Amino acid sequence: MSNALRGHLAMLVFSALVAGSFSLGSMIANDIAPAALNAARFVIAAVVIGTVAMATHGLRRQQFRAPWRFVLLGGLFAGYFVLMFYGLKSAAPVSAAAVFTLTPVLSAIAGWFLLRQITTARMALALAIGGAGALWVIFQADWAAFRAFQFGQGEAIYFWGCVAHALYTPLVRRLNRGEPPVVFTFGMLVAGALILLLFGWSDIRATNWLQLPMMVWIGLGYLAICASSITFVLLQFATLHLPSAKVMAYTYLTPSWVILWEIALGRPAPVGMILVGIVMTVIALGILLEGDVKPTRAKA
Repeated sequence: MSNALRGHLAMLVFSALVAGSFSLGSMIANDIAPAALNAARFVIAAVVIGTVAMATHGLRRQQFRAPWRFVLLGGLFAGYFVLMFYGLKSAAPVSAAAVFTLTPVLSAIAGWFLLRQITTARMALALAIGGAGALWVIFQADWAAFRAFQFGQGEAIYFWGCVAHALYTPLVRRLNRGEPPVVFTFGMLVAGALILLLFGWSDIRATNWLQLPMMVWIGLGYLAICASSITFVLLQFATLHLPSAKVMAYTYLTPSWVILWEIALGRPAPVGMILVGIVMTVIALGILLEGDVKPTRAKA
């Protein structure tokens, strides 16, 4: 299996795990401040990834040369999560999800400026199909719902979070100096945790941690382990082997994965027309995957 194909597989798992954070995160969003939640999330994730890094590659001082790289990346990713939660205070989830579908295009633009990565005609076609399919799912195949979409203050806040996410992807490849993904992720998490601890210290102190509902701890555990520790490593690996636009195109699958999560949590299944959007996102990924999977020739 080529590294490019492994990168695609990593992002497939990434998109499924991230989708779970939308479903579980919405269940605890009103029980804890965004800054406090994400600070705890980064601290727990840093401990988990640090343990894995120590056991697999070891942690040596030379692996963390030029620490400004980790501060920059940690700040961008921490900023994305905080802005997402602050945006959701006033933006409807559907509207925020629509803004999220802009991330692949933003990442393609950032990839060109930072890495001179070219978005080919085939890739642009895939991004267009995937974006249309994601919007079809988000607005539940309802044209009236799409026309009713309004770009308010919450959407504007979350948009800048998506810009931070889009910048993060190409910068990982630009700033990585040969460090293993798990080690590089650990450095980013430590920097992000320190930034969030400073930024959210008042919210952290004001949170009654011992009185939080059990669901908050379950959600925090998932966010820290599955939607942070694991996904950060997957994203780091994929960005080292795939163009930024291809990496972020997997965000188009998020609405479809969210539907599966909602069904698993006992919510109603979507109507038949929504499945059209899911098929479109799969077609888009198939177009992106073509060229990365090279047929192996049998040896004579």
